[in-house]
Amino acid sequence: MLGLLLVERIEATKAYTNYPGYDLIAFNAAENISCRIQVKSRWATDYDRSFPLKSFDAEVVAHVALNRGYRGYRKQPTLDDDGRRAPQVYVLPMDVARSVLRDSGKWGSKVYLREIPDVDEYVDNWGQVRRHAAPGPRP
Repeated sequence: MLGLLLVERIEATKAYTNYPGYDLIAFNAAENISCRIQVKSRWATDYDRSFPLKSFDAEVVAHVALNRGYRGYRKQPTLDDDGRRAPQVYVLPMDVARSVLRDSGKWGSKVYLREIPDVDEYVDNWGQVRRHAAPGPRP
């Protein structure tokens, strides 16, 4: 995730290990502004398009669907389809993620992407980070 931000010309750094609430900080040192980013990932291609969310101390949640293959018990890979796909990054404002938070039992509260209206508009939507850590008027 850090590398993707830097490719997008968004200055960022990793927060301290296991820092509660966020994983990365995007910033604009010249204007003394920053954006805290919580990163959530799922490796399986056939996951349920959800992720747990317990802390709301960030402006943005970046959910990374790594799409590294099938989990095996849902779909058996074939020679021509092992489930590997290009990763997708959903860059969600925290208020959007929080608005669709649902109790999921043993995992606590989860965000289900299927409940976010026009969710595909958030794929690689780096503007969500730039709104908080880019030059110009603050949101």
